[in-house]
Order: sequence, then structure tokens, then C-alpha cells
Amino acid sequence: MELQESLSRLKEKIEGGMPAEFVEIMHQATRDLEASGIGEGILKAGDKAPSFSLPNHKGELVSSEELLKKGPLVITFYRGVWCPYCNTDLAFLKRYKAQFDEMGVNMVSISPQTVENNLKIVEQQRLNFDLLRDAENTIAAQFGLKWEMVDPLKSLYNDKFNIKLNEYNGDDSWTLPVPARFIIDTDGTIRYAEYSVDYTKRPNPDVLVSELQAV
Repeated sequence: MELQESLSRLKEKIEGGMPAEFVEIMHQATRDLEASGIGEGILKAGDKAPSFSLPNHKGELVSSEELLKKGPLVITFYRGVWCPYCNTDLAFLKRYKAQFDEMGVNMVSISPQTVENNLKIVEQQRLNFDLLRDAENTIAAQFGLKWEMVDPLKSLYNDKFNIKLNEYNGDDSWTLPVPARFIIDTDGTIRYAEYSVDYTKRPNPDVLVSELQAV
């Protein structure tokens, strides 16, 4: 089963059991984010990628510059352990780790949530790659991905879904990254970029293999 097929089934199940007014709030928030023009500021192929040094799920610092000395780098921006769509994405992505290793490619995921929550999802899904903490979406902002959740979506998450981003992320900013994936070449240039303002729609990770072969 392809990733998008799994996500579509998941969406049907989640939204099918939800009050219509909740679904409309979520859909309108996605439309508003798309209309904001955020996509115009997201880094694209040919741009230079920001460098970073972030703690992984074990609290160890991981440097993009050090990783790029070993080979190309695949980066996935991940919203959080509370997001079933993101968790499905990571579950599909880990299937490609061995193939990436054979190609000499490193892979990390970046999330605004705390180290403890990153460790939780790594253990739950037995992920075979590092999940890095990007406090307050600082690096996500440099990639053009950072956005702030506001009412009525914020109240829906906080009061109805009991998804309290301030607790998951360890800050009060209520910001998230747009889900995105990048291939960074060893010289720091972005060779491939994809993002989805609609977090329920994401390309299958096998597209990365062909893109990496070109790199």
C-alpha cells in the first residue's frame, strides 16, 4: 500500500467519526494556510540549506555539517507524536533506511517537540533514524516552514482534542512546521524539496530513491 492511500484511509476514519463543525474548522485552517502564501517562502531545489546542530531523541547533538561530510542528507520535518498522519509517514520512511545506507545517504527527521516526546515515538515505532528537536521551530523557520496555530483551530486542539502543543513542544508559541522533505547535497545545496500545506497529503518516500540516484 502506498503512503497516500494509507493517509487517505486514515483521514476517512478520523474525520468520519468527528463532528462536522470540527472537520470544517480543520479544513478551513488548511485553506487559510494555503492562502497565506507560505509556500512561496519555502526553500526549493537550488537553494542553500541552513546548517543546524540539534539534539536527537537521546539528547546527543547532531550536526548537519558533520552528516554532509559523509554523504547527502534526507531531512523530514515532522509535526509531533500526537499526529497520526506524521506517524504514518515516518513508519513508511523507515522502510527505506537500509537502501539509503547502501547509497551512502544519511537521514534525520526534525520536530519541534521535546526530546522526551521524540524518544517516545522512536521507541513506539522502532524508528531506525534520528529524530531531532527543533525548539520553537527555529530551523523550520529558516526553511520557510514555520506557522502559528490560532483560534478556532488552537481551541479545537487544546480543548476538544486535548492536544496541548505547549506541553508537547515545551514552549508557548503554538507553532508547527509544514510537513516537508528535502534532499541536501554534500555542498549544502538543496537538490530536492517537497512540502504539503495539507498535512493529510504526502508523496510516497520512494520518490526519494530516484532523486538520490540523480544526486
